[in-house]
Amino acid sequence: MVVRPEDDRHGFYGGDPRPAGEGFRSVGHDACSGRTERDPDRLRTAEVIAAGVRDAQPAQIPARLCRVAVTLLPVVGASVSLRSDGMSVRLGASSDQASYLAELQTTLGDGPFLYASEAAAPVLACDLAAGRDVCRWPVFAQQVTAAGVQAVYSLPLGNDTVTVGTLDLYRATPGGLTEDELNRALMVAGVMTLAVMTLPREEAGSGAGERWLGGLATDHDKVYQAIGMIMAQLGVDADEATARLRARAFTQGRTALDVARDVVAHRVMLEGG
Repeated sequence: MVVRPEDDRHGFYGGDPRPAGEGFRSVGHDACSGRTERDPDRLRTAEVIAAGVRDAQPAQIPARLCRVAVTLLPVVGASVSLRSDGMSVRLGASSDQASYLAELQTTLGDGPFLYASEAAAPVLACDLAAGRDVCRWPVFAQQVTAAGVQAVYSLPLGNDTVTVGTLDLYRATPGGLTEDELNRALMVAGVMTLAVMTLPREEAGSGAGERWLGGLATDHDKVYQAIGMIMAQLGVDADEATARLRARAFTQGRTALDVARDVVAHRVMLEGG
């Protein structure tokens, strides 16, 4: 099964673009290699998803669903991030490695997640060690393979009118997803969309009434605070301040969030020029 963006100008999938307004389009073959699969076990997938989130508090569901994705698919990690102006906001991950890879995409401001968000369709980078995926994202490909991952699949979260984020899946070896596997991934993404868009925003029994979504994104408030401080210090706009923050993080081999913490704490000051 291949899911195509509205137009194929980026060359993600090849073939004819789908007509506007047609939604996701599927064809019966492996997403990258052309193999076919039969009789996808949707019932088993639904049961695994239900078991994975049973008794979970709202704040726990994004990470729980990431772990479910790892159980159902040939991947070593999964993360979920919200789309946001400037930088995405990581909400959950299946492991420390997956959390790092989500932060890496945010730090670089490039990678499959960005294209999946813009196209509102899955982007399947099946081989980040060789071929066109390396040409498309050379810096990201080098960084992600150094972290032990050679394929990344990014699935948009949202509906026909809005994309709110992405579910990102990380594979240790090159390869695509079979029709069954992509169907499972899309089911997890659908439940993740429901969690992000419709779950109660307050934890049950929370005396402070903390909003779970805001609570998960607290660290990223520091990113936006740091961007504001850089704007004031250097007299630049938000885009330039964001670029400066990302550049400092990349040259130091750190995440944008780590550098933002230092900026907010006045441990580092970015220079103009």
